[in-house]
Amino acid sequence: MSRGDNTASRSDESRGPLQAARRQHLLEALQRDGWMRISDLSRQLGAAPVTIRRDLAQLATEGLVQRVHGGVALIEPGDPPTAEEDPATRPNSPSGRVLGMLVPSLDYYWPEVARGAEEAARELDMRMILRGSSYDTEDDGPQLARLVDRTGVDALVVVPRMDAPTSGRTIDWLAQIGVPVVLLERTATVGAHRAVMESVVTDHALGAAMAVRHLTSLGHRRVGLVVDANSPTRPHLHRGWLDAAAECDIDPRKTVEAVVPDVRSPDRDVFLDQVLDRCRETATTALLVHADAAAIALLQRCEERHVLVPGDLSIVAYDDEVVELLSPPLTAVRPPRRSIGRAAVRLVADRLADPGRPTHRVVISPLLRIRESTTAPRG
Repeated sequence: MSRGDNTASRSDESRGPLQAARRQHLLEALQRDGWMRISDLSRQLGAAPVTIRRDLAQLATEGLVQRVHGGVALIEPGDPPTAEEDPATRPNSPSGRVLGMLVPSLDYYWPEVARGAEEAARELDMRMILRGSSYDTEDDGPQLARLVDRTGVDALVVVPRMDAPTSGRTIDWLAQIGVPVVLLERTATVGAHRAVMESVVTDHALGAAMAVRHLTSLGHRRVGLVVDANSPTRPHLHRGWLDAAAECDIDPRKTVEAVVPDVRSPDRDVFLDQVLDRCRETATTALLVHADAAAIALLQRCEERHVLVPGDLSIVAYDDEVVELLSPPLTAVRPPRRSIGRAAVRLVADRLADPGRPTHRVVISPLLRIRESTTAPRG
């Protein structure tokens, strides 16, 4: 009887009959063919790929199987070490593994996040496969499934849509696929006990509070908030704005709070004019504006209406992609994009190296960069 048969017999006592039978069939198939793709095992055993991956992850933890290029193979006693069995690339080591990453955009915010992730992956000798989704996508599931099934990734860093009708199903799927998953700029819980998933996020509420504190330190007592309607960051900024207003003893009800439509909306300029009208009506002298595109458009409206920045209105932008290049350069809160990408890959590597470690949730603080668009209010 082979090593696989012995371990299967011992371990089956603690498993249900269906899982035990599937496990035995998995080992027999690998003993017979030596190497197989997950798709082939799924088809032969009549089980979903996510189920097969979960079973193989357990077998890899027990040292019975190993990931090889394009598939999985059985480890037999006395086998010569392969690249996957080498101490630098054995199943519980990140080195030599393939990391899949899905972000909602490849042209704003996320490129620098991806660069940070790629840097960390390269330092760990991991290969990264990057895919871009869309904020308009209703279901991330198909693209994630292709990333896992067709490329055979060993772990995932994912920025899923959390407001889509399918988001609950996507999160449940991610929690069951049998490979480490780290959420980026998102948090989620799964199961009846609401167990948390591993995540790396920016403390956006802190970033908003930093902006408010900076403005009140200059003497502003009416500090408004303008946010993009489609941004998932919006609720965090709103919370930080309210918390800092209470801390600084200013009344947010007496200033401007506005949600502006997407840059593609033909009514965007109308909304921005309404924001400036409300600033005048409420004697608001400072605004926190998210994101850069909204801050740029607002600055342009100020120029057209002869509202001086920062003389009449101080502006702090949130995101700091390009606002340093404006005239005047805008004071801005800068999320740690490269750092969160690096931290997510580090979490993946730690999980691969120690599958039993406690769940980690990493929160990283943004930076406030003071430039020429904020000054003390007049009078």
